[in-house]
Amino acid sequence: MFPKKGKVFPGSGQTAHAEMTYPSAIAAGLRKELGDTHQAVKIVMKWTGANERTVKKWLAGTNGPRGEHLIHLFRHSEQVFDAFLSLAGREQLLVAKKLIAARHAIGEVLEIIDKLLSDRLEA
Repeated sequence: MFPKKGKVFPGSGQTAHAEMTYPSAIAAGLRKELGDTHQAVKIVMKWTGANERTVKKWLAGTNGPRGEHLIHLFRHSEQVFDAFLSLAGREQLLVAKKLIAARHAIGEVLEIIDKLLSDRLEA
């Protein structure tokens, strides 16, 4: 007979850094991107068409969005998309996404440098 205290089996090795659950990962992504204000609730409601109570549960991490709402969140929130890829064990896609973004940023900086150099040579 097991005691009915707590939610973690004694000796299971779960710590504060244990793997996040689906609802808590989505909540963390939304809060990181939007914060913990009522405005965040309104924004997510607008993105997904979900009602206020549902969105509050998502932000609290008690429930996660169903597929249709999750797709809407992916369209609007990089943090939610990244959290989902991480949960799915697709960290290599996160790294690839960051490398592509870095390459794009470097390209923009090189264009600015080239423009500054050409303007200076013309002067």
